[in-house]
Amino acid sequence: MKSILYAFAIAMVAFQFPTPNQLSNSLTPDFATGLSTNKMIKANSIYDFTLNDIDGKPVDLAKYKGKKLLLVNVASKCGYTPQYAELQELYEAYEGKFIILAFPANNFGGQEPGTSEDIKSFCSENYGITFPIFEKISVKGVDKHPLYRWLSDKDLNGWNNTEPSWNFCKYFIDEEGKLIKFFPSSVKPMDNEIIKLINA
Repeated sequence: MKSILYAFAIAMVAFQFPTPNQLSNSLTPDFATGLSTNKMIKANSIYDFTLNDIDGKPVDLAKYKGKKLLLVNVASKCGYTPQYAELQELYEAYEGKFIILAFPANNFGGQEPGTSEDIKSFCSENYGITFPIFEKISVKGVDKHPLYRWLSDKDLNGWNNTEPSWNFCKYFIDEEGKLIKFFPSSVKPMDNEIIKLINA
């Protein structure tokens, strides 16, 4: 009996159960971030975020203070992709007081598989896009970018829990960096409600 207990004790030493810290460290970085992001994000407005643009250069969103914004998760191979043309039209019509920020994402149907260079070329050659486009990010799931966690968690933004349901969903931000309205993909960029918000 003693020999059996001794063998069991040796086995327990050899097979160490992970501590909570070890278990946390074994998670992938994205998943670990996804578990703790709500505690980490203390943003009061969109101006508290910095993201890389399509060329990999960091952009502090505070540079857009005083302007109304429309944030759109975009994709190059989607049925809604032609909305790029209307987004460009809207941007040109209100340039100076209104900015569109495009965030390529591959979350829906694998419809944004390209590299940053692919996306940049596609937008330029097909739609003549001149508004800011950022590096590809995730807009839903455990690896959701902190910006989109803020946009889709009412505990963070104050009222909205709706995350993108497909490509080309839209979030309207006022001049003070507060989230004002969510629009699903089916709402076109030149929709009357969007125009009214820009002109308000």
